[in-house]
Amino acid sequence: MDFTELIDLAAERLGGAVLFANDEFFAPKENLLKSTAPIFIEGKYTELGKWMDGWESRRRRTPGFDWCIIRLGLPGIIRGVVVDTTHFRGNYPEQCSLEGCRIDGQPTVEQLTSEETEWTEMLPLSDLIGNSPNLFEIETHNRFTHLRFKIYPDGGVARLRVYGEVVPDWDKLKRSGSEIDLAAVENGGLVLSCSDMFFGHKHNLIMPGRAANMSDGWETKRRRGPGHDWATIKLGRPGRIRWVEVDTSYFKGNFPDSCSLEACRTSGNILPEHLDWKPVLPRMKLQAHTRHYFEDEILDAGTISHVRFNIFPDGGVSRLRLFGRTEEA
Repeated sequence: MDFTELIDLAAERLGGAVLFANDEFFAPKENLLKSTAPIFIEGKYTELGKWMDGWESRRRRTPGFDWCIIRLGLPGIIRGVVVDTTHFRGNYPEQCSLEGCRIDGQPTVEQLTSEETEWTEMLPLSDLIGNSPNLFEIETHNRFTHLRFKIYPDGGVARLRVYGEVVPDWDKLKRSGSEIDLAAVENGGLVLSCSDMFFGHKHNLIMPGRAANMSDGWETKRRRGPGHDWATIKLGRPGRIRWVEVDTSYFKGNFPDSCSLEACRTSGNILPEHLDWKPVLPRMKLQAHTRHYFEDEILDAGTISHVRFNIFPDGGVSRLRLFGRTEEA
């Protein structure tokens, strides 16, 4: 699987934040994790210099490098990063590197910048190209909570994307003893594939909280032929589904007519072509801009690991919640 199809663990919407930068003279560190694509505004200046949509340090006149510390929104195993230098042409860093550490809870900046904090290198010193997304695959099996991003010797980076697999604190979740959303991104859920996501990204289905607007859901283009649209989701851990929420909030003239849910037990992020899908939720009518709850309608498919969410014939869904207990629970 292309690592950019995974979850951006540092995304602001998941709680990611740049906690500290040693220098942010020309452009603030917070720009690094902005969800929007970087822009350039010709002729726009501040009292410090040219306005840039990224993180940019001043010109270094001494040996060394510039750096910042990032808190991941969700802890996990990092599979790849994108260091995007878009619009930085004569002022991008020559190289970069990336390190990670694991400190659960809410460590302070003082703790993270302390010499006692142990950092593990995941991306060695690597060359960058200006005005371009620079993609780097990461090979690590460590669970990280924070990153230290270094640029050599100075300059500007528009965006940093950190793609990987969410690794929740399962011991803590098991101690709670309550049902959890097995598909939620914060519990390790991942939308593996979908038939179409022309208007809204597939990952929106499992994001935390309610959708902000219609753009914050999964939406397919208008279907002009036979068939229906679908999305496959890997649960954070195998479990039994007890009840389901299908939220069509903000989808008023473009919600699906109906939906259904199927499930199977397998492994991995790449599903074989032929699987024994068992029904979990039979085809149910949907309404516009509504949170639908299904409990009595749920069929027992046993312990399952993956689901296929079908919408008929097309349209948009804000969120899908699959509540139940893990196999261990």
